[in-house]
Amino acid sequence: MSDWHGWAAIVVFTGTYALIISERIHRVAAALGGAALMLATGATDDVSAFYLQDRGIDWNVIFLLMGMMMIVGVLKKTGMFEYLAIWAVKKAKARPFRVMAMLIVMTALASALLDNVTTVLLIAPVTLLVCERLALPAAPFLIAEVLASNVGGIATLVGDPPNIIIASRAGLTFNDFLIHLAPLSALLILVLVAMCRFLFRKTFVYDEERAEGIMVLEEREAIRNPRLLIQGLIVLALVVAGFVLHPVLHYEPSIVALLGAGLLIAISTVETGEVLAEVEWSTLAFFAGLFIMIGGLIDTGVISEVSKSLANAIGDNELGGSMLMLGASAALSGVVDNIPYVATMAPITADLVRNMGGSSDHVMWWALALGADLGGNATAIGASANVVVLGIAERNRQPISFWQFTKYGLVVTAVTVAISALYIWLRYFDPA
Repeated sequence: MSDWHGWAAIVVFTGTYALIISERIHRVAAALGGAALMLATGATDDVSAFYLQDRGIDWNVIFLLMGMMMIVGVLKKTGMFEYLAIWAVKKAKARPFRVMAMLIVMTALASALLDNVTTVLLIAPVTLLVCERLALPAAPFLIAEVLASNVGGIATLVGDPPNIIIASRAGLTFNDFLIHLAPLSALLILVLVAMCRFLFRKTFVYDEERAEGIMVLEEREAIRNPRLLIQGLIVLALVVAGFVLHPVLHYEPSIVALLGAGLLIAISTVETGEVLAEVEWSTLAFFAGLFIMIGGLIDTGVISEVSKSLANAIGDNELGGSMLMLGASAALSGVVDNIPYVATMAPITADLVRNMGGSSDHVMWWALALGADLGGNATAIGASANVVVLGIAERNRQPISFWQFTKYGLVVTAVTVAISALYIWLRYFDPA
């Protein structure tokens, strides 16, 4: 950060973030305005913004979202989400907390196999219908699911995009993540369920009359178009298989999602315009603006300076370094999207590991992954899944404000990161 462009980038990013927090103007307008100022001040340029994945708009994320939104849009027309909503409520005996616990576990398990954004796109419509049936506010349930998607995503290599970057840099396998992080993820999900019982306690109001009305429903009657449902589920299964087989097929998730959306539209009778109308275009625009702003911080060296300062503070102290890596990554990932942060930190972490003589347990890499993934829960724009759910909620007239999400996210992040620090200490270092 050698010239005024770096300071300009900091001012623009900080000002935009303040506008998003204050909600004085819509977050999409703030993000696009911030992106325009980054370009106008020369903090970034058109090449970085539109053509470089690690410094501008991550088109893989944009098109992954668009493809999955189209698939979900088709599935909405089948009645599948109504079926799942009635099934879930009946299994939970229409008890609100049981419903939330069930949705949290479902979300976490799905996030371990899919990326967390795809998971919330599939779970959110079910949640909205469940809450409508039980006359409950949707916001607490949606927030809990987002938190669960980010916690569940730490379990596997494909669960969260930063994990893929870390695995590539560190030479880690799918099984490495399962062995080292899946047990912690399972523990944190149990902790999250217990915390939600306390955090959202005012939400769990049992309405006996509505419960009785749902318990007598036959979920199969909710299916409106069986043929389209079969087509949609086959395509969805193929898309999920494509995600899981990424290490073998080498197709990016965005390509898999777009191919799936195109195939589903081609074989079904759904009008293309109807499918495109289901896409959350404002959410995609928000991501584009956010990516360009973060690209400005990367281009001007701001993020690099922060990362180097972290590396200098760590030195060769592996225990202190892993704890600092965990805490700092969690704090920064709550403000800066964790994908560019991890992309910037990965080579620095590799140097740190080499300077320490290497670690057979890859503890520094696990600290980076945990901090980046769990830190995404801290604020409403800390992770891609958060932004997507806020967009869905707003479109369904159940808006979630920045602070409404963040006041819960900060608490959950603090607790899960603290437990992760204890886990790292007990598993990889001798407490004695």
